[in-house]
Amino acid sequence: MDTCSERRAVNRSPTATVADPLEAVRLALDAADAPLPLAELARIAGLSEGHLQRRFRARFGLSPAEYADQRRRTRLRERLRSAASVTDAVYDAGYGAPSRVYEHSDAVLGMTPGRYRAGGAGMEIRYTVVDTALGRALVAVTERGVCAVELGDDDAALAAGLVREFPKARIERVDAGRDEFLAPLLAQVVDALAGSNAGGVPLDVVGTAFQRRVWQALLAIPRGETRSYAELARLLGQPRGARAVARACAGNRLAVLVPCHRVVRGDGSLGGYRWGLARKQALLVSERAARGASAQPAATEPA
Repeated sequence: MDTCSERRAVNRSPTATVADPLEAVRLALDAADAPLPLAELARIAGLSEGHLQRRFRARFGLSPAEYADQRRRTRLRERLRSAASVTDAVYDAGYGAPSRVYEHSDAVLGMTPGRYRAGGAGMEIRYTVVDTALGRALVAVTERGVCAVELGDDDAALAAGLVREFPKARIERVDAGRDEFLAPLLAQVVDALAGSNAGGVPLDVVGTAFQRRVWQALLAIPRGETRSYAELARLLGQPRGARAVARACAGNRLAVLVPCHRVVRGDGSLGGYRWGLARKQALLVSERAARGASAQPAATEPA
């Protein structure tokens, strides 16, 4: 679609009747088949380019370009499942050239487009389910590091989660301690779930640019402390992005290793937690107790 056609498509869209200028821009980005210039988006909003950038980020937690990129990634995943070829999927998703996707395939998909299209064929994931201080936990690893730590009560349900994204990946369950790569990582994860420092565990994490920023900020919260969703949003330079921060926390698949349990509501209440509020409460109580104990002066023996 050429630039003139893009503009005509935008002008015919429902955005022309949307009173909220930022929502109009978001709808235009959703509807566009190719990247829209910032100047065109500013025209739709009736704002200067700089003003639009600031207000859009404050509202949605992403710049217009980052939002559009996230939408392209979603479309690419969808197209790879149904398009006649990888090249068709890449162009249909709005990428200008296949080379751009392959160059950044780890950030976009966590693997090459061809492998993702094949349902993760060729990817090897090893996992086990063990008892921990927080109940049953599934720990899964790739050759790069830990890719999932899921908490639950049903082993079958935990295992099923691994195949939802990559049904053709080679997923193998191994007995705890029977795999030379999984075993040492498993020990570190179990210790982390029991309250030990999780630093140093290699992770294989894939997320959007904004999710990675949130998860990095989570890692900086000291054990025994919490931050509100709003505080974290302000820290990231997005004072109105609390909901976006909450969504990024909900997308975390590495329980405790990426400590989304340390984020609470502004009034101090727990908010949400994908693995249950009881586990979140237990984690916070344990970390606060450990922090308090470490702050106490060491007892000295009588002379």
